[in-house]
Amino acid sequence: MAIKTIIEPFRIKTVEPIRKTTRKQREALLEEAGYNLFLVPAEYILIDLLTDSGTNAMSTEQWAAMMRGDESYAGSPSFTRFRDAVQSIFGFRHVIPTHQGRAAERILFTVMCKKGDVVPNNTHFDTTRANCEFVGAEAVDLPVPEALAPASPHPFKGNLDTARLRELIARVGRERIPLVMLTLTNNSGGGQPVSMANIREVKQICREQGIPLYLDACRFAENAYFIKLREPGYAHKTPREIAREMFSYADGCTMSAKKDGLANIGGFLCTNDDALAQQEKDLLILTEGFPTYGGLAGRDLEAIAVGLNEALDEEYLHYRIVSTAYLGEHIAREGVPIVQPPGGHAIYIDARAFLPHIPPSQFPGVALAAELYREGGVRSVEIGTLMFGEHATMDLVRLAIPRRVYTQSHIDYVVEVVLEVWNRREQVRGLELTYQAPFLRHFTARFRPAEAAGPAGPASAS
Repeated sequence: MAIKTIIEPFRIKTVEPIRKTTRKQREALLEEAGYNLFLVPAEYILIDLLTDSGTNAMSTEQWAAMMRGDESYAGSPSFTRFRDAVQSIFGFRHVIPTHQGRAAERILFTVMCKKGDVVPNNTHFDTTRANCEFVGAEAVDLPVPEALAPASPHPFKGNLDTARLRELIARVGRERIPLVMLTLTNNSGGGQPVSMANIREVKQICREQGIPLYLDACRFAENAYFIKLREPGYAHKTPREIAREMFSYADGCTMSAKKDGLANIGGFLCTNDDALAQQEKDLLILTEGFPTYGGLAGRDLEAIAVGLNEALDEEYLHYRIVSTAYLGEHIAREGVPIVQPPGGHAIYIDARAFLPHIPPSQFPGVALAAELYREGGVRSVEIGTLMFGEHATMDLVRLAIPRRVYTQSHIDYVVEVVLEVWNRREQVRGLELTYQAPFLRHFTARFRPAEAAGPAGPASAS
């Protein structure tokens, strides 16, 4: 009889204590933070599922590589190893390091976009949309219809709707579209993968129109593994082979190495266009640093070079996908509405279905995230009306699993916390804004409990 238990493909060598708090303490912390979990100090978080970005546990090989980090200002051998690791997987001619993914986005949109341009994507994430709109361009989301139905089990809900892409190009004109993007996996849409067939079809449209295709590659390894599991013709290919094919259809990419780079900081921008690369490096020097370090220490470049390869290890990816699904399956079994099928890096709870008595104008996702913290010290994040305002089509609560950090007992605890809140969901109250910033408001917004249910629709500061 084959052994079915999936174990963590690592053993723990260093431990970090985590702090328990009382319910009374958590209630006081919530009030002090204006019910925004971004504003709760990390030492008062028991299980931190706010993000999987930069929260990874690094391996012994990464720590060993960091010891040879060369901190030369220009021409560091650490950059050479970093560049070679990126090119061996991604295949692009130019590799430009940045301190994280949003810096790569800022440089890309500053160089390629102007006011009045339109940038299509399957779904822009928060910093992508903000950087696009900051230069005056319009960020347009074109998810497939299945992506807007959380309970639908479609295997590739991250796909871009190619019919709508053709319609958009015909309507606004090719000259207003400087690039098309695909986010792999589709974070805002529930961590859902994009199929190779969809990548090819989007590329064909871009080729016909002479429009560059860029990939947001933050979770490229997870996307590659989903293709291996779900798409015909890829079962016998390695994640590395699948990733190479994915990137072969693109003209460039942005990457936050804080995700599938398994690092705590860093990112990069890639392109095959020599002229664009020079403009991007010029801007990099202005705001990030010299092109062979790009705002990173040599030791960070070394950690990313190792982490990118470790993220493609099939045993690790199997553990990663199965352990994330474990959380989703256990809460869904008890009736908790989640985005189906479970994503690679996170489980997304459908807050509108979880709390149907709270209208979008009272931020059901923020209310649910606050309640999970109140119940058990678990920090999550809203992806919905607060984060995207009028662009929000769903209100989700993301439980993002840091890579190689938590064990199954931690996840079992999270399951219990979610189910405790589920069993008293009718008691959860909505929230109303007391402060919001002009952009990326979810990082610093503050709330108070709503007095009564109000009309549905986008909310504004009171």
